[in-house]
Amino acid sequence: MAAPLLEKLSESLGSPEPAVRLILSILIGYPFALLYRRFLFYQHASVIHLFHMFSGLALAAFNFGSQLYHSVTCVFVQFLMLRLMGRTVTTVLCSFTFQMVYLLLGYYYTATEEYDIKWTMPHCVLTLKLIGLAFDYYDGGKDPSQLSAEQKKSALPTVPSLLEVFGFSFFYGGFLVGPQFTLRSYQRLVGRELTDCPGKIPNSVLPAMKRFSLGFLCLVIYAIFSPSYPDSYYLTDEYEAQPFWYRCVFILLWGKVILYKYVSCWVIAEGVCILCGLGYNGVVDGKHQWDACANMRVWLFETTPLFGGTIASFNINTNAWAARHVFKRLKFLGNKTLSHVSTLLFLTIWHGLHSGYILCFSMEFFIITVERQIHALVQDSPLLTKLANSQLYPLIYVVQQFIHWLFMGYPLVPFCLFTYDKWLKVYSSVYFCGHVFFLVAYLIVPFLRKALVPKKDRREKKQD
Repeated sequence: MAAPLLEKLSESLGSPEPAVRLILSILIGYPFALLYRRFLFYQHASVIHLFHMFSGLALAAFNFGSQLYHSVTCVFVQFLMLRLMGRTVTTVLCSFTFQMVYLLLGYYYTATEEYDIKWTMPHCVLTLKLIGLAFDYYDGGKDPSQLSAEQKKSALPTVPSLLEVFGFSFFYGGFLVGPQFTLRSYQRLVGRELTDCPGKIPNSVLPAMKRFSLGFLCLVIYAIFSPSYPDSYYLTDEYEAQPFWYRCVFILLWGKVILYKYVSCWVIAEGVCILCGLGYNGVVDGKHQWDACANMRVWLFETTPLFGGTIASFNINTNAWAARHVFKRLKFLGNKTLSHVSTLLFLTIWHGLHSGYILCFSMEFFIITVERQIHALVQDSPLLTKLANSQLYPLIYVVQQFIHWLFMGYPLVPFCLFTYDKWLKVYSSVYFCGHVFFLVAYLIVPFLRKALVPKKDRREKKQD
């Protein structure tokens, strides 16, 4: 009975059935959270774990059928590694290797040339969660003086139970699309610690509804505009026949619209986490904060004219996970650039095996490097600083935003088209303008710095 209804719904919405199932599953998190608040908040921890586990498994079955066994297998193996191998480096390495290899094999055997919603989509979220679990368990065995404040917050003092690990892994608010959160945060949720009223149901309905409304608005924007900016248009003769300026503007608008697909899912899912209490983040300036599970800073995303600002506003918890468990743990390399490159390489592989991911993340590194050079030039140059703070800034801001979103869409082309024959066709049609722009900027900015910034000021800046 459900299948025909879903088919009719997907036809009326003009969306593929797997996408409709996914959105419905994220939305179902709200009634699940209400059930938890109304009937389970004061129940024993085991009851809560069972509820989270079975609700998450039900969502997995609804979306992926019997393929949910992949997730169950990896969670069970992860638990066995923690129990049998203890707090050792070997446990961390085995966990990292097993979970990543399993994910990559999943990518290999299920890969197509289109973006498909299949079991590997939530599994990539689960992979980070389980690897992070191994790191946190390992950190729990260290002397507290060896841990950073961040590590102390997430370190596990005891080995978790099987039921606890399954409840954490399949928690309905984060299983499908995230956000990432630690087992310690989950334990605090179950222990009724994540609330603005100690020991009582959190007053989080209004904050949750605000995020739901914002996420739903983003979903509506995507639903309205995405049919006008399909990925497939890039590969048509009509696109190639358009003037150069039109092709560039299409990349700009397409890049902006396509990201709302991710923004809407993450913000709606964040609302679920807030509703059950997982989003509680303490008190700042006398106000209760509900942003512990924020995966998007929507206002920053919409207003920043900087590439770094967009990255800082987008997929926040995944970026924080990568910083905590990859970038900072590579400190022994003694080189931040090498650590940064290694982290981006990890994220590239974690996203999938297509060449488009490699190109996208390599371009991200290059673009951020150039932006930092330009930012340093403006800060060091009194002339450019004065210009940036002048009455011309509104015009400068508009130009910045145009460049910003044009070259945000530019690296998204390979990210969304996957294979080299597709993204190469698009880049050829715009004469590799993004590559040329940033290569020229990379070469010219140092010369401009020498010309515009006095040598004395440059030396002082370097010393600072």
